[in-house]
Amino acid sequence: MKRKPLELYIHIPFCKKKCNYCDFLSAPASKPRRQEYMQALMAEIMIWSGAAYDGHEVKSIFIGGGTPSILEPEQIGTLMRMINIYFNVSKSAEITIECNPGMVNKDKLMAYRAEGINRLSIGLQSANDSELAVLGRIHTWADFVATYNLARECGFTNINVDLMSALPGQTLESWTDTLKKVAELNPEHISAYSLIIEEGTPFFARYGELENTDIQPCGKPAVEDKAAEAVTENADGTISAEGAKLITVTDEMAAWPDLPDEETERAMYAATQEILAAYGYNRYEISNYAKKNKECSHNVGYWTGVDYIGLGLGASSLFENARFSNLRDIEIYKEAADKAQLPTDWETVCHLKVESKIEEFMFLGLRMMRGVSRKEFERRFKQPMDAVYGEVIAKYKEMGLLEEVDGWVRLTAKGIDVSNVVLSEFLLDVVYDEPVPEEDDFDVEGALTKAYEEMAAEAGEIPADETEKE
Repeated sequence: MKRKPLELYIHIPFCKKKCNYCDFLSAPASKPRRQEYMQALMAEIMIWSGAAYDGHEVKSIFIGGGTPSILEPEQIGTLMRMINIYFNVSKSAEITIECNPGMVNKDKLMAYRAEGINRLSIGLQSANDSELAVLGRIHTWADFVATYNLARECGFTNINVDLMSALPGQTLESWTDTLKKVAELNPEHISAYSLIIEEGTPFFARYGELENTDIQPCGKPAVEDKAAEAVTENADGTISAEGAKLITVTDEMAAWPDLPDEETERAMYAATQEILAAYGYNRYEISNYAKKNKECSHNVGYWTGVDYIGLGLGASSLFENARFSNLRDIEIYKEAADKAQLPTDWETVCHLKVESKIEEFMFLGLRMMRGVSRKEFERRFKQPMDAVYGEVIAKYKEMGLLEEVDGWVRLTAKGIDVSNVVLSEFLLDVVYDEPVPEEDDFDVEGALTKAYEEMAAEAGEIPADETEKE
């Protein structure tokens, strides 16, 4: 039987210290609390197996966070063994783990390799120590170089480095210095993103709504964000989500330097491709660069519509024509595991109509430099691309923002610069399916099979003597 390709994302919601720009679902937690979470994660893996084992083959695994490298090597080892038991993992699967500089040692890296992890993603962000300090990162450039060299010594031949531009106080010169320093180390992949000021973060309080002349120092309230969700460590070592977070601007925050102006930010954007191309990196997606044949297959799968299952707190999934997310409260997440139930937030479940799948095919696929294939569009949707988007494509081709090469429609260099505007034109005027509010109504078009439903409905614990499937 030919199995469908599947990707796995595994969320580890723990970090040593929350960064000033970070709005991810993550927070510090004690070792016992981390272990409780990992036990709940193992239960979720076993439950999902009933729906995904027989019909799917895992092509890529991405362990993200948070900071997955905060876990003990034994915890990562158990996680990988469980994944290999309960999912059909391809022998050639790309398996990535995120790590922070200074938070891995030789024992951890060798343990990763022994468990089949073959790709590292190291969160550097900047080679400038003063910029790192404002970001709230707990490492230095020297820490990164030591971690990178150690990873090479331990045999890792596929490494990504995350970089971030348009940082407070960053200049064009310091950004190009970061690019050149990293490129000279010759990692296989570089992700280069521009800073986004997210609500509910210290950066949002300092930069998001206030002009520099309006900064309120000395701990006075700056922004009350009722929409953002913060995750914090409680006195007993648990972590919990809060619906509203009051951000204050302290004297230290008031002293943070200004953000670069728009002209400098545009110059940084242009310099990124120019410098990385000179070092042999091909830009294959708007923010991603790779050496030959070293594109991140996990990300390519996401942009091309491959199904993926998100495992862990708050993780999102696209599985058998449905999108949904996991619960974001860690205590309720663990309760679901105790009851052998899938920790889905059932209010997030949406079955995708063909129109929404068409939208995603276009605006995700156009993020890639190769663009979208007319032939593949017609194969998937049983109609030519121009029947849906003929006028839009013609409009932007005439403006020089789209072009067509050998049946592939793609953004031009000029189009990439205004990609958000262009991509928005591929949204259709459709009403998405209403979320499915009750667990009993959810079958993900048959993907959660009867076997899973029976398993999830059982009271009591998941059997402890599960053995590897044949």
